[in-house]
Amino acid sequence: MVLSGLKYTKEHEWLKIEGNKAFMGITDFAQHALGSLVYLELPEVDDTFSEGDTLGVVESVKAASDLFMPISGVILEVNEAVVDDPGLINSDAYGSWMISFEITDASQLDDLLDPAAYEALIG
Repeated sequence: MVLSGLKYTKEHEWLKIEGNKAFMGITDFAQHALGSLVYLELPEVDDTFSEGDTLGVVESVKAASDLFMPISGVILEVNEAVVDDPGLINSDAYGSWMISFEITDASQLDDLLDPAAYEALIG
């Protein structure tokens, strides 16, 4: 399942853009591939990241995967509900954002995938 109105990365993360703020999570494809999520390590509020930086880890019963910053930004919020219960992402990947951040280089949005391009990526 790929939702319209979102931006996507080749690392299977989604972004919902609201002005100069973005919400980020992992896609439904990613949560299916990982299996039951058991642990999330996310950054702290006010941490600053550049595009491509590792910002955290998601662990499942099968594997651990790094989370990457899709575009440069400063962390505004961490969704403590998914930190406390990572399984929320398995039940609703697009409703369970992990972080929100202030976009510091909006030109990087052009490098993200639209829904059609992400659909093509995951085949």
